[in-house]
Amino acid sequence: MNYGICNLSIVPLRVETSDRSELVSQVLYGEVFKVLEIRKKWSRIRLSFDSYEGWIDNKQFTFISEEEYDQTKQESPVYASDLVDFITTDKKQLLSICIGSNINSAKLLGHIFEGKSISKIAPKAALVETSLLYLNTPYLWGGKTPFGIDCSGFTQMVYKLNGHRLLRDASQQATQGEPLSFIEESEPGDLAFFDNSEGAIVHVGIIMSDNYIIHAHGQVRIDRLDHTGIFNAEKRTHTHKLRVIKRII
Repeated sequence: MNYGICNLSIVPLRVETSDRSELVSQVLYGEVFKVLEIRKKWSRIRLSFDSYEGWIDNKQFTFISEEEYDQTKQESPVYASDLVDFITTDKKQLLSICIGSNINSAKLLGHIFEGKSISKIAPKAALVETSLLYLNTPYLWGGKTPFGIDCSGFTQMVYKLNGHRLLRDASQQATQGEPLSFIEESEPGDLAFFDNSEGAIVHVGIIMSDNYIIHAHGQVRIDRLDHTGIFNAEKRTHTHKLRVIKRII
């Protein structure tokens, strides 16, 4: 088994071995992973954080030993907490990174980080506060950063920055936690899931107080939540149909 680490800011994770292939997620600076298959230009990887798999360009990561991989996994996670920050590389060059990057890995890569970081498990009340950092971030299928994010990438990153693990896709996240029967039972920080006409979970957002929800739809935005789903006051219509509410923590 081979192991790797992301030594760049934001690297695409694709469904197939092509730069034109669908972006299914992103690998942020410092994330470690198992390398499942190596080809001439691409490698299939499985991320340590959420076991998500995809193809990464061989030019956009570096190999590490099994011992280094295990050491990184055993360390308490430390994440960059500013929306944008910088790493000083071993060549004394600046490398921009974004919020949620794994700072534990800087030493392993011979890099220096002197910015603000977060490493504690925060109370549930902090989830909404963190979610507001991403407000107005444009929607990007497969995105996980303040420069572009999708609905489940948004919820995953917010929970991650507060010390909690969510799986990557909305349908996967819907398998976690305990279901609630009514919106009235929900608390700020709970997750609301929404399905399509075929009954498949296709969207997720973070419940706020007073029947509001923050979610990534066009951009990270705040809308009303009722028993039918998400109500967009600008369009005066429901944009998503509520399926289930889950309490993760």
